[in-house]
Amino acid sequence: METRIPTREAALDLFRRYNKTESLYKHALSVEAVMRFMARKHGEDEEKWGIIGLIHDLDYEMYPDQHCTMTEKILKDEGWPEEYVRAVISHGYGICSDTEPQSLLEKTLFAVDELTGLVTTSALVRPTRSVLDMEARSVRKKWTDKRFAAGVDRSVIEKGAAMLGVDLNDLIADTIMGMREAAEEIGLKGNPAL
Repeated sequence: METRIPTREAALDLFRRYNKTESLYKHALSVEAVMRFMARKHGEDEEKWGIIGLIHDLDYEMYPDQHCTMTEKILKDEGWPEEYVRAVISHGYGICSDTEPQSLLEKTLFAVDELTGLVTTSALVRPTRSVLDMEARSVRKKWTDKRFAAGVDRSVIEKGAAMLGVDLNDLIADTIMGMREAAEEIGLKGNPAL
């Protein structure tokens, strides 16, 4: 099969074919928004980074026990470029994949994937239920409470920040900034006027 660069529309169609839950869709949009923000920040290809962020959990709903493995097969069958496939697979490094993040894109995806979940949960307990008025310190206040957003593995986020060589607070701030750009679509516009 001929390799072709996927469009956002094609990525979204593919994602919707394998995923029906609204929460996973919002997570995909969150990661996409952060990846686009980070690509612009680093002068990288925003479209490529965004599409990889959007599709990263393609197999999670239908094949949770084969996460990353089925995505690799699906994307290859669809003719996606190896660079895209490798980047998506690398986000599961140490959890469900042996593909270690190497590029800036891969390290960024690895670092922000779990973090978007923590930012989302932190925003939803705020009076405004919004990322638009949220700062990194709001997320940091919840960091050590292991019962809060218990499904979020903080060690993965810390490992991602270390891979990138960035301060955790800066990574959180950038993640919030990226998510602000999709606040309405991901249900975190809330009511910042409160």
